[in-house]
Amino acid sequence: MTDLDPFTDLLDYPMYVVTAEADGERAGCLVGFASQCSIRPARFMVWLSKANRTYQVAERAERLEVHLLRRDQNRLARLFGGETGDRTDKFTDVPWHPGPGGTPILDEAPAWLVGRVENQIDGGDHVGFLLAPEAADNPTGNRTPLLTLNDTHDITPGHPAD
Repeated sequence: MTDLDPFTDLLDYPMYVVTAEADGERAGCLVGFASQCSIRPARFMVWLSKANRTYQVAERAERLEVHLLRRDQNRLARLFGGETGDRTDKFTDVPWHPGPGGTPILDEAPAWLVGRVENQIDGGDHVGFLLAPEAADNPTGNRTPLLTLNDTHDITPGHPAD
């Protein structure tokens, strides 16, 4: 098997917080594998680790919420990336409100989208969730430096990354 590190070590892509709600249970995690994957129809794909509690909630959810973070939102990145929902209610000290279908929207996120789950694709240790956008917002209305992979290298994952 070919090692991807020589290629992926050069990448510095945005990081996202993905939240889910199913059967009254909320979860959320920091995600690096996500991208728009179609223009017409508009579609967005987000990949969740099978080891993550958020995956367990997301596989039962009708919708997922994808949040962008600003570069200075290290506290949120550490909470959703360095803590596990198995031990911590990540929503206790974070302002949020229910979005479409009850999916948690983080009030501090500079931009977010809610997508209806159209399909799940097994990709190995991660599962891809194909989202059909239902709502999106950029409350500040401007562009801001976003949190990227390089900004999160010092966060120890709440669950093993692989």
